[in-house]
Amino acid sequence: MKQCTHADALPHPEPEPRSETCLECLAEGTHPVQLRLCLTCGHVGCCDSSPHQHATKHHKDSGHPVMRTFEPGEDWRWCFVDHVLA
Repeated sequence: MKQCTHADALPHPEPEPRSETCLECLAEGTHPVQLRLCLTCGHVGCCDSSPHQHATKHHKDSGHPVMRTFEPGEDWRWCFVDHVLA
């Protein structure tokens, strides 16, 4: 089974969220479907089901590999590089 090769390099503790919502969606006047938190820098972006997929865009622009859900009651992480739950 493939594993995330980036989880061990993440900062501890994880960074504080920079915002409570996707600021890019807010600026564009759109609504995020669900939110993701970058575990490298604390950027909050919308998921791929949202119109502009800001979490994925953040990964592509920054190279930060792992994000976690920023939704209440959920507890999972995704590695964009290894394409696995981290």
